[in-house]
Amino acid sequence: MSAQPTFASDSDIQAFRQAFEKTRAEIGKAVVGHKEIVDGVLVCLFAGGHCLLEGVPGLGKTLLIRSLSQALHLKFSRIQFTPDLMPADVTGTTIVVETEHGRDFQFRKGPIFAQIVLADEINRATPKTQSSMLEAMQERSVTVGGNTYELEKPFFVMATQNPIEQEGTYPLPEAQLDRFFFKLVVGYSTREELSTILDRTTTGESPKIERVLDAEGIVRAQRLVRSVQIAPNVQDYAVRMVLATHPGGQFATPMTNQFLRFGASPRAAQTLVLGAKVKALLAGRSAVSFDDIKSVALPALRHRVLLNFEAEAEGRTADEVVQNVIDTLVLDAK
Repeated sequence: MSAQPTFASDSDIQAFRQAFEKTRAEIGKAVVGHKEIVDGVLVCLFAGGHCLLEGVPGLGKTLLIRSLSQALHLKFSRIQFTPDLMPADVTGTTIVVETEHGRDFQFRKGPIFAQIVLADEINRATPKTQSSMLEAMQERSVTVGGNTYELEKPFFVMATQNPIEQEGTYPLPEAQLDRFFFKLVVGYSTREELSTILDRTTTGESPKIERVLDAEGIVRAQRLVRSVQIAPNVQDYAVRMVLATHPGGQFATPMTNQFLRFGASPRAAQTLVLGAKVKALLAGRSAVSFDDIKSVALPALRHRVLLNFEAEAEGRTADEVVQNVIDTLVLDAK
């Protein structure tokens, strides 16, 4: 007999919203503004995905991730990516040790063996080093010397990159970009936010972030997210949105055909649905709506489409093409 589907109860939804709000409030003790970015990171957390933060230096990307780690009872590690970083510096290495029985080989785990991994300035490492993250991000395991080691759950990679500096950087390959649940673009602070930042950082006071959620609570919340219902027509809307990014496809928009070389992968559809389920719970609902899909489409798709030469020549961006898909795609299609 097939298992009966589980449904999110009102009490479960309320508990989820409270956990989300508490975590957001603790991060807000250190991070001023950037509400959409904070919410995006938390959606990744509760959906079980990795997050890529892009923005110029000094906007609080690293502070946000570190504040998140302080609000959670999870193991945290930071990897500062540089051109001379080697794969073994990430995954770990086998060393020779002296024992009472003679010399022996032992595996020393690298910083990837944590639950929240901050990959700072990830595009500064070489492709060889970047590739050391692929297995961990997809399979939640690390293989070294023919042995496979499972990573402790939950496991998240929160990466940052600088979009301006090109010297000494290596663009992330599409295979790695596709493994990031969301790509969030961090913008500048407002006048009021800058004043608050100065008040907090130039007076000798430091915020104390309380731990509000542990690993068991996060895993439980992730299971709840997957129990949220989605109607066939809403799921089809997510499917058609992904297909609308495929040049020459049945649902491709004129902008897609004109400016894209390649469209989004099936992971994009998974991201749209899981991200929308988190949004539904935050709205107090146990079923996904069309608006939930729309609300996560931009961070879910912007890094999964590849612009062509014409788009680059005309100064078009991936955000413009994706936004056009969001604006023109009909809700119900026969």
